[in-house]
Amino acid sequence: MMKKVLFFILVGTTVISCKPKSEKVSHEHTNALIQETSPYLLQHAHNPVNWKAWHPEVLQRAQKEDKLLLISIGYAACHWCHVMEKECFEDEEVAKVMNEHFINIKIDREERPDVDQIYMDAIQMISGQGGWPLNIVALPDGRPFWGATYVPKENWIKSLEQLAELYKTDKPRITGYAADLANGLNAINLVETDTDSERYSLEQLDTAVQHWTQYFDTFLGGHKRAPKFMMPNNWDFLLHYASTAQKPEIMEFVDTTLTRMAYGGIYDHVGGGFSRYAVDVKWHVPHFEKMLYDNGQLVSLYAKAYAATKNELYKEVVIGTLNFVQEELLDSSGGFYSSLDADSLDENGNLEEGAFYVWTEAELMELLGKNYDLFKDYFNINSYGYWEADNYVLIRDKNDVEIAEKYTISLSELKSTIKESLAVLKKERDKRPKPRLDDKILTSWNGLMLKGLVDAYRYLGEVAYLDLALENAAFLQREMIKDDNSLFRNHKEGKSSINAFLDDYAAVIDAFVSLYEVTFDKKWLDISKQLLDYTKEHFFDKTSGMFFYTSDQDQSLIRRTIEVDDNVISSSNSMMAINLFKLHKLYPDEEYGSLSEQMVKNVQKDFDKRAQGFSNWLHLVLFQNQRFYEIAVIGEDYKAMGRELAKAYVPQSILVGSKGEGNLELLKNREVPGKTLTYVCIEGACKLPVDSAGKALEQL
Repeated sequence: MMKKVLFFILVGTTVISCKPKSEKVSHEHTNALIQETSPYLLQHAHNPVNWKAWHPEVLQRAQKEDKLLLISIGYAACHWCHVMEKECFEDEEVAKVMNEHFINIKIDREERPDVDQIYMDAIQMISGQGGWPLNIVALPDGRPFWGATYVPKENWIKSLEQLAELYKTDKPRITGYAADLANGLNAINLVETDTDSERYSLEQLDTAVQHWTQYFDTFLGGHKRAPKFMMPNNWDFLLHYASTAQKPEIMEFVDTTLTRMAYGGIYDHVGGGFSRYAVDVKWHVPHFEKMLYDNGQLVSLYAKAYAATKNELYKEVVIGTLNFVQEELLDSSGGFYSSLDADSLDENGNLEEGAFYVWTEAELMELLGKNYDLFKDYFNINSYGYWEADNYVLIRDKNDVEIAEKYTISLSELKSTIKESLAVLKKERDKRPKPRLDDKILTSWNGLMLKGLVDAYRYLGEVAYLDLALENAAFLQREMIKDDNSLFRNHKEGKSSINAFLDDYAAVIDAFVSLYEVTFDKKWLDISKQLLDYTKEHFFDKTSGMFFYTSDQDQSLIRRTIEVDDNVISSSNSMMAINLFKLHKLYPDEEYGSLSEQMVKNVQKDFDKRAQGFSNWLHLVLFQNQRFYEIAVIGEDYKAMGRELAKAYVPQSILVGSKGEGNLELLKNREVPGKTLTYVCIEGACKLPVDSAGKALEQL
């Protein structure tokens, strides 16, 4: 049983607030972070705190000097990270305490998610909650024993002084607690190979989803809670489930959720793209940071939903989001930047959350003139759309037909007026100071964005999206893949660094397989297989039958994490299990299929009561229990026919194509001279070939 000793040292520390310093410290101090490339670390390079980046030699120094580690983790777009920096880390009094008693380490969680995962688990074990900034005090060897998120100045100083004194006077107490906590961190990370259970059935899945529905907000969409995160893998699975299992009530809930998200302030109606989450239940007021990983996944989701429903709203969201991504996050190299900050300068020159995005009623009236009354109704410049301090966040709650009927105008007139009004606002907003940009390029997030671009092209048919996808894929191949088929994690200022983690491999494999399906360029399939085989060699754990998050080539930490829970981003193991399943269909002689099935068995015991936390895994339950189609197109017009097939939303399928016989099993011995034929197959057994996409879709 873990001894909860030190948690009580900080009871009440989040109650007292402290005022930010009035004067701005500018380059009076410079610490070792100045040598880093991470925008988040560079934000702290002129703090009076003697920050170090996470490097093995820093930990070695701590052990040599027997000095406690103070590890502070955050990311560039994090609002409360900025608040704590201003209140504490820029403060000379605070810095004196930190520098005297600790070796201080700053970590960008997006660069080093492997470290972040461990210490996030630690703080949740200590206090039952987590978040960023994540502040950990650890023994010199890195084992944690205390943690907190945001802490105001007075309590921060008091806590650090108590911890430093306790380490001097009662080291056995601290080391004992750290040892217990380290054991606990390893215990919660254990995954056991399940060789006894039967394959998870459709009946079990129905029961699990039914249990999940008690959390559905059927009026406003999403889950019954605030804040509301968008959770794209949740709605992606439910879209798949509703479509293939014929569940109209689930489809209605997905439609409500996607519509309400698109109507809400969480979607930027002026400039496109989504913020990270909404602080309320109606998707109204966002936490204004915009993350690449959200927008990449949401483009995929809305593109699929458009293919399934032909709802024009979904198409508009895809177009608007990709306009934002191209305008604000695209590097000239073809890579995509990570995020835009929640904070920007207000009219008084102060950093303020959401300043770039909000409007006063007076501003809107002046800018929109005769269009204001219609715009006011459309975007609720009223009590429903009010935020704070005379500011409004644009939010819809009526569809176009309702508004058009109220004003006795046509739908085309309505759309034209709204489009004109938003263009006026965008032109005005572009004059404002923009939120700060995190311009590092992360492999996994680029994989998610690449998949979004592929799905946008696949289901909307816009060739420009394929061109951009190919540009991004070429960047990943050129800059992020090493000669030994391993990956880099990070790219900044023309240089790639940090060995990649499992999510980097999983996202890129998935994106490249999807890119192959819309181009039939086998290069992308070959690279996917090479990356997959590398992960099998360097990440796979034979004991558990799962993949470690870190490679066996990397520095040893407190533990090698096995990530299985699907969060805002799907877990790296669930993505890998799906990759293995799909590539098994193309390379049946490999052991990919059996590995994938075993991985699902290892985690399926948790599906019953917490399906929403394993939603990406649940795709595999459908893949395994329903017909999964291998669709092969062979002949002179294979690209045109493949293009027609790809437009349909058929989640239970993988698509291959070639002009003639290829070296894939599905393409062998199926060429008929002078004809372009499509074969619909299950585990390599094919129905009679057909000569049109329509006939092939009828066979599904």
